Amino acid sequence: MAISDTIANMIEQMLAESGGSLEIKRNELAGRMGCVPSQINYVITSRFTPERGYIIESRRGGGGYIRIIQRRMDKNEYLMHFFHAVGDSLDSASASAFTNNLFANALISEREMRIIAASLSAMPDDRLRAALMRQLTLEIMK
Repeated sequence: MAISDTIANMIEQMLAESGGSLEIKRNELAGRMGCVPSQINYVITSRFTPERGYIIESRRGGGGYIRIIQRRMDKNEYLMHFFHAVGDSLDSASASAFTNNLFANALISEREMRIIAASLSAMPDDRLRAALMRQLTLEIMK
C-alpha cells in the first residue's frame, strides 16, 4: 500500500473516531507516519476535497493546525453545495469525485451513477461537462 493510501486511511479512521471533525498538526502526523509534512498536505488537498464532502481549514505558524470536517448534509443542502462547487468548468477527475460522492451519500443509485459517468466521459470540454453534470443531476434528483 502506498504511503498516500496509508495516510488517507489513518485520517479517515481518525475522522470516524472523532465524529467527523478532526484537528491535526501536520508535523506531528508526519512524524507518526514517517513521512515529510508535504506528503500530509498532498493527501489532504487531493483526497479530502469539497467534491468529496470535506471542509478544510488551516492555520499556519508554530501552533498551526489543519482542521478537517466531514460534512453530513441533507439533500437540499447537499444540492446547493453541489451546484455551487461544480461551477462553470469541471474536469474529468472532479466530475468522477462528484458522481461518486452523490452515490456515497445515497442521493443517486449505482445505475444513475454509471449513466452520469458514461455521459460525462464523452464530453470533450470542461464547460460542457459542468453544464451536463448540473443538468443530469437536477433531472435525476427531481
